[in-house]
Parts: sequence; structure tokens; C-alpha cells
Amino acid sequence: MSSPDVPTRGPARSGPYIITGILLAIAVVVPLFVPAYSVDEPRLAGMPFFYWYQMAWIPITSALVGISYWLVSKEDRRRRSLRARGFEHGGGPVSGATMPLAVPDRPISGIALAIVIILFVLVAALGFFAARWRREEATGLHSLDEWGLGGRGFGTWVTWFLLGGDLYTAYTFVAVPAAMWATGAVSGFFAVPYTIVLYPIVFLLMSRLWSVSHRHGFVTPADFVGGRYGSRALSLAVAVTGIVATMPYIALQLVGIKAVLTVLGLGSAENVLLTDLPLIIAFVVLAAYTYTSGLRAPALIAVVKDLLIYLAVIVAVIYLPIKFGGWGTIFDAAEAKLAAANPATGKPAGVFIPGAGSYSAYWTLALGSALALFMYPHSITGVLATKSRNTIRKNAAVLPLYSLMLGFLALLGYAAIYAGTKPIDLNGAVNPQLVVPQLFLDHFPAWFAGIALAAIAIGALVPAAIMSIAAANLFTRNIYRDLIRPDAEPRQEAKVSKIASLVVKFGALVFVIAMDQSAAINMQLLGGIWILQTFPAIVAGLYTRWFHRWALFGGWAVGIIYGTVAAYNVVNPVTKANFGGSIAAIPGTDIQVYIAVVAFAINLLVAAVLSLVFRAMKLPQGKDITRSSDYGADENDPKVAQIQRDYPLAEPKRSGDA
Repeated sequence: MSSPDVPTRGPARSGPYIITGILLAIAVVVPLFVPAYSVDEPRLAGMPFFYWYQMAWIPITSALVGISYWLVSKEDRRRRSLRARGFEHGGGPVSGATMPLAVPDRPISGIALAIVIILFVLVAALGFFAARWRREEATGLHSLDEWGLGGRGFGTWVTWFLLGGDLYTAYTFVAVPAAMWATGAVSGFFAVPYTIVLYPIVFLLMSRLWSVSHRHGFVTPADFVGGRYGSRALSLAVAVTGIVATMPYIALQLVGIKAVLTVLGLGSAENVLLTDLPLIIAFVVLAAYTYTSGLRAPALIAVVKDLLIYLAVIVAVIYLPIKFGGWGTIFDAAEAKLAAANPATGKPAGVFIPGAGSYSAYWTLALGSALALFMYPHSITGVLATKSRNTIRKNAAVLPLYSLMLGFLALLGYAAIYAGTKPIDLNGAVNPQLVVPQLFLDHFPAWFAGIALAAIAIGALVPAAIMSIAAANLFTRNIYRDLIRPDAEPRQEAKVSKIASLVVKFGALVFVIAMDQSAAINMQLLGGIWILQTFPAIVAGLYTRWFHRWALFGGWAVGIIYGTVAAYNVVNPVTKANFGGSIAAIPGTDIQVYIAVVAFAINLLVAAVLSLVFRAMKLPQGKDITRSSDYGADENDPKVAQIQRDYPLAEPKRSGDA
């Protein structure tokens, strides 16, 4: 039986929210206005203005989001105080109680390898220990809330490490400096404004998703979409997109581990078993402790991984510039290399500082990537595992510290240019993904290189575990339960999800071993385009029911098709292969932008037009099981089942805007 819309706060004042909106808008818009800072001078300690300006915005963004958190929290406390004194939104009393609820012949680096093995064994032990960490003994790990979301009880610091370990993956540590080494700022350094812009968006959106998911027990974004729109087809579309987009992401974590193993000398162009056996062993261990401990394992391991990464990066960005004569010499060497002509194309090898022709590509890559990242199921899994909406807001203010680390890590690609690092793969070809591991091995003592390489390898285990859990939860909730076993018990769901997580990891392992690495990279390119097409259904649903469910499905389908075709038509100028990049001209223009952003705009346009058409045709809207109060619920606000018990005779709420 349905229930009333129970308010959880007193009357709101608009002032704090207007100020918060202005602060967050500044944090998003200023880093994306590339013409304002795309210059060389003035330099700071040899670092061009383009680079240090963007990195300076990281603490500024953290401060802006932190002030926003303080303003919103203060207003929330005021509203809760009014509620406690007996006020509701309309001014009347509130009834009911609130319940708590290789090169060939590459020598093996013995010391570095020993350090990597020791640290890997340590984190594996932590992974198995996590099965008993912060667990409800009565229920064990026999539900998706416990196994797949860690009991929904992670606080600020655990969440900081978990989301940091989840979002800043091993492939990030390998690919971003590799892109800087190979082609420069547009394909590499855009990751810095991308992660700056990300957190104001997280502050605005994810606390609402947490609240409604807390109220209704949603485990996946597809759960929310299904509950909000009453559409199994739209929910299935979101679930399948999430699973398919996540699979190559997991595979790319293996690419990061493989880069470390190659540099350590564990590989042979002739012996496939020798090349892949360490990788297989690492993922067997990963599969075992993920199956046993669920989300608690990567949450605990993330602490070790992040501390190792911070140690490696801080030492590298201090030691290497001193060794190489300062940042000025490093940037000069990078500028010279990127300005030199590529023999295959006759054009400059890369972009040191974006010119006017690169502005649109740079800022759309940053914005599109920021909008897409928290649509990935593993990001949302990390959000839903937190204990309160304020935990998410706090993390939106402190997570930019990772972006500062990422900025310095990206610049190691330029340091590798000055150092003359030669990233030669097992087949004798140049592989940019080996740049950072090789740089550490060449210029640091073996024991410290071992720590840095272990940080990269362990950095693959955390996101790979979370991604496999998130994909498994999507399969269990939105395919197995919705389509196959609607009456599945929580214990059955947990068992199916555990098995599905093993299948997902095994598929990723086969993908990397059996296919060329470029295939995984191309699939990840498509994954970013595809996952952004779920944004309208998820994010619009957090604020309004104006879009029709079938219009959202139509927009999703058109966006997926356009993005896939447009990405296929991008040809690599060197290899002549399709799926050669993520940038293409807007149809009918010469403006180069991120393909996902154009697909997203088409998606929104189709969804808006079809919504008007379907509303005029009076097609059924679908049942909305959420209430307006769900989107502002706190951790101690009553859940739906408890509200229904307290108000069993209430009239049902009409479907409409929230």
C-alpha cells in the first residue's frame, strides 16, 4: 500500500543555495574557458602558465566545494531543527516518528620484483581479511547491501580512499603520462580540468541519488531508473550499457599490470606462458578475495594503494626535476619533441599548449569525461556504499587532492621525454604505456622502483574489483531478478552476483590475453561514449519526470548509434585503423570536439522532441515509486517500508515532478 510524502526538513531559504550554485558554476566554467589560460608565459619555476594555472585551480575548486558544503550543511541543520520543533514544508505539524534506521632479453629486476611480490601478497592478505571487517555478523555477506555495497556504511575517510582508488585507476597512472609523452596536452593534460570540473557535479547530483537509493534500497543506477520511470526497457538499457562499458575498463586495468610485468622482465615474445602466467595468477587472487569479501576488499586495499601512489608521485616530482636541472629544462625538451614533425603524417608530433584550433577539443574532452565518469556503475557503487549524503559532499571537497597528484603524474610523461626513456615492448616496438614504469626503473634505486611499480599494479586491483562487483550487481538486479527470477531472495542475489563477478573478470582476462591491446583501448573509447548516453535518464530523473520514458529510450538509442558510427569513422593517421581517436568534427562544421558530447546533445534533443510528441499522444508515463522527500533523505530518515508501516492508510502519491 502506498504512503504519504513525508517531509524530512523544514522550510528552505533560497540564499544559501543561490550562493552554492554560483560557487559551483564558477568551479565548472572557469577551468573550461581554455582561451583564458592557453599561453606559455608567465612561467612558474619553469612551468608554463597553461599547466600551473590549471593545477592551481585544484585547491581553489576544493575550497569552493568545501564552502558549498558548509553553506548547504548549515542550511540543512537549520531545516532539521525546524522539523524537530514541529514544522513541515507548508508550516503545519509533522506526524510520525523518524526511525534510524621486452624487449627480448630484458633482464629481470630482482630487487624491484621482490618488492612488488611482497606488497602484492600483503594486499591479497588484506583482501581476504576484509571479509570480517565492519561486517554484520548476523547477516554475513549474504545480501547485495553487504557484499556489493559494503553494508552501506563507509564514512568520509574510507570513502575518500575507496573513490580515489576507484576513479584514479592503474590505467590512469599508465595512460595519462603515456599520452603526454606521445602527443602532449590535448590527449593527456585534459584529465586535470576534467577531474576539477567533476567534483562540483558530484556535489550537486550524487547526494540526491544516494538519498533516493537509501530510501528505496536501490543498488544500481538501473534500479533507480526503473523505479522512477516504471520502464523495464529503459532500466535494461542502462544496465546493459553499464556492463558493456565497464568490461573494457576492467581489461585496461590488466593492461596496467601487464606494463609493470613487462618492465620488470617477466615476459617473452616467444613464450606466451611466461608472459601471461603472472597476470593470470594476479587475477585469480583478485577473483578469490573479491568473491569472499565483496566491496570491503577494495575499500581496505585502497588505503595501501593510495599511500603507495602518493609516496611514489611526491618523491618523483621532487627528485626528477632536481636530477634533470629543473622543470624548465623538462618543459623545453617536451616542447621541442612535440613540435618536431611526425614522419608518418608530416605534422607536429603533438600539442605542447593548445592553440585556437584545439580549444573545443580540449574543453569538450574535459566536460564530457566529467559528465560520464559518475555514470559508470563502479563510481555509483562507491557512492551508494557511503553512510550518508553528507559523506559524499565532504568527499567532493577533498577528492580534488587526487587531481593535484594526477597533474604531477601527467608531467612525468614530459620528464620521460627529457630523460630519453625508451618504452620498448616485448616485440621490439615502442609502447607508450611502458613510459612511467620504465622511467622509475631507469632513474630510481631498485627498491624504490619496486614500490612505485607495486603501486601501479595494486592500483589495478582496486578498480578492477569494484568494476566487476558493479557489473555483477547490474546483471543480478536488472537482468537476473527483473527478467528471470523476480522472486529472488537476497541470499540468491548475492550468490548470483558473486558468480557474475567471476565471469566478468574472466572475460576481461581473456580479452587482454587473446586480443591486441589496441582493441581494449578502442573498446574503452566506445565505453566512454556509450556510458554518457545514460546521463539523461539518470540525472534528469533526479530532478524531474518531464521526459517521457520511451523518449529517453529513443534518445539513448540514437546517441549510442551516432557515437559508435562517429568513433568508427575516426582513422588513425599512422596505423590507418578505425576507432583511431575520440575527437571528430561536429557534423556540417570543422569544429573538432569530443564525440561523446555531440552524441549526448543529439540524445537530449531526441528525448525532448519525442517527449513532446508522446505527451501529445497521451502515451502512458509509467509508474513513479519515488516521492519528493526521497531526494533529500538523510541517513536516519525512515525508509519506504518504515513509512508505509507508519502510514498504512494513506492515499497514493501521483506520478510527477520531484
